Amino acid sequence: MLPPAATKLLPAVQDLAAPKPLALPTKPAEVQIRELRPIGLLEAENLAEVNNPNLKLIATQVDQAQSNLRAQIALWYPTLNISANNLPSFTGGQQFTQGSINRALNGQSATNRWFYGATVQAQWALINPQRVPAIAAARDSFEKAKDKYLIALRELRLQVDVAYFELQQADDSVRIGQESVRASVISLRDARARYQAGVATKLEVLQAETQLARDQQLLTDSLTGQAIARRTLASLLDLPQSVTPTAKDPARVVGAWQPSLQESIIAAFAFREELDQALLDISIANSTANQALGAVQPFFNIFNSLVAGRYLGAQNVLVDLPGSGGWNVDNSIGLQVTWNIFDGGAAAARSRAGKQQAQQYTYEFAKRRDDIRRDVETSFYELEKNNRNLTTTAREVLSAREALRLARLRLEAGVTTQREVVDSQRDLTQAEVRHANAISSYNKRLAELRRRTGLDQIALCTPPVLPATKPIVDGASRVPVEQPALQPACQAAKAVL
Repeated sequence: MLPPAATKLLPAVQDLAAPKPLALPTKPAEVQIRELRPIGLLEAENLAEVNNPNLKLIATQVDQAQSNLRAQIALWYPTLNISANNLPSFTGGQQFTQGSINRALNGQSATNRWFYGATVQAQWALINPQRVPAIAAARDSFEKAKDKYLIALRELRLQVDVAYFELQQADDSVRIGQESVRASVISLRDARARYQAGVATKLEVLQAETQLARDQQLLTDSLTGQAIARRTLASLLDLPQSVTPTAKDPARVVGAWQPSLQESIIAAFAFREELDQALLDISIANSTANQALGAVQPFFNIFNSLVAGRYLGAQNVLVDLPGSGGWNVDNSIGLQVTWNIFDGGAAAARSRAGKQQAQQYTYEFAKRRDDIRRDVETSFYELEKNNRNLTTTAREVLSAREALRLARLRLEAGVTTQREVVDSQRDLTQAEVRHANAISSYNKRLAELRRRTGLDQIALCTPPVLPATKPIVDGASRVPVEQPALQPACQAAKAVL
């Protein structure tokens, strides 16, 4: 079963409620970032479920479908109408008559009357061939809207997980870039010192400078990717304009996927609402076809009409006598039958089109079934690939670290050149980047399998025990990392011309 969406923010993030839907900043100070808030993965999912505007939009569509269903159910009930066209009405005038036979009839008649009247009509459709199909279609549309909400909720959770893992990857890229810049700064410093001592050549200094520029470019790209990843996550969480989220949890492997490929595929077929939507589309198309065919079937109504009125004054009299008046009541009850016997085949054609549309959705069901299996298999195979890459890239990082250490020792002993140190350092940087990408890709595929199968059978990894303080390795962490001054693009491009 899919856990329902959260309705309240967790205590740690209660102050990060979404801005008002129609709020629009108009000043630069209103969008200036004033706070970097560390957020965990569970807190990010909670914020998205409560704040995300797209999820709220689809929730309103569910309410609309429910209201439309209630409107269609009202077709079973009788209707009562009250109309009052004479509230009041006044009729006045004079008429001259001339009798050709009897002169006594010659004269002038007058009208001066006020009339108050109302009509009450009750009607109940005993037989309506379009009523049942219309209610069935509205009920299926309501179920389809609820499935759409569940799909949006699962997609939102997947998007938040992927965005969070990408932010962790961006943070790792920044860390790797900073470590690379520190190592390049140390290498350049040593190369210049050796050059001044006469035991190194200018070529080694240039090689160290080239590696430092390459690492600074890597750090610049990583910082830009980190900023974009933070704002992408902030957009999904709909945070206040002045808050940017940061990843509180470090990049770690979440766990291991327990179900087999076959179990994952069967679970996906059972839990994916996309297949249910295709079946509901078939049912809606059939109901629409039946509703169209009901247009040429007989309609049978019972009605009761009550007309009541009161008048003051006379009408068409020779002498208007004051105080004359009266009232009238007219009640009628009966049955009404309507049958459109022939419409040129329009109803049959519309019904046939609905049946053909239902046939179309059967093929849509088959297409979605195949797509679901392909997606599950792709995520499963990608997960296995990333699982192997975790082992190979971890071994590569350890080997590259040891190679760099030995290269530096060989350089200090004078048995190698700066070029070997530069190559080893570049290999270490690339190995650490590949390892960070493997961790992020593995976690993403794991989140995709949870989304595409509806299962949550993951054996969580035991978190590593880390020291309270960051270890210092060879004093490299104390080397400051400075970004070069930003130059105009035109000036920077001319530097190599």
